[in-house]
Amino acid sequence: MLKLYRFSDARKEYWETWKEGKGEHLVHWGELGTRGEFKTVKTKGTDKAKDVVEAEAQAMQDQGFAEIDLDDHVTLLVEYAIEGMGTKADIKKRHDLEDRLNETLGWTGLGHCDGGSIGSGTMEVCCFVVDFETARKVIADDLAGSKKFANYTRIFDEDAP
Repeated sequence: MLKLYRFSDARKEYWETWKEGKGEHLVHWGELGTRGEFKTVKTKGTDKAKDVVEAEAQAMQDQGFAEIDLDDHVTLLVEYAIEGMGTKADIKKRHDLEDRLNETLGWTGLGHCDGGSIGSGTMEVCCFVVDFETARKVIADDLAGSKKFANYTRIFDEDAP
């Protein structure tokens, strides 16, 4: 998987690609925080599709798109109140939320989920995102429409003072 970004005062954009199957790559792009657009690059022979995607990636880099190192991502946590150390149902909810946030953050170009923790009265899901405020809003909007996940206690930047 390759993720490229271009941020300016006027606009924040993403462009990414990953291998879908033999001889097939998916290319996904758009404005950060939106589902954007995608296309499938499919040719006969794995190397040919890879070459097409690599040429397109180079063209995007020539236009100012670049990778953002994981160390430069923000650690965003979504927290829920639980009883004590939690239950099996809490763990299932956390795993389901991890899947949902991975999908939401991935298809909006914002980042990915990286597991979570549970115990001592709280349950958290950890996400690495390239723009905290945009990710916070996208996640809050997504969870607000869900009976299962709308009861979070906060969404916060783990490293904020």
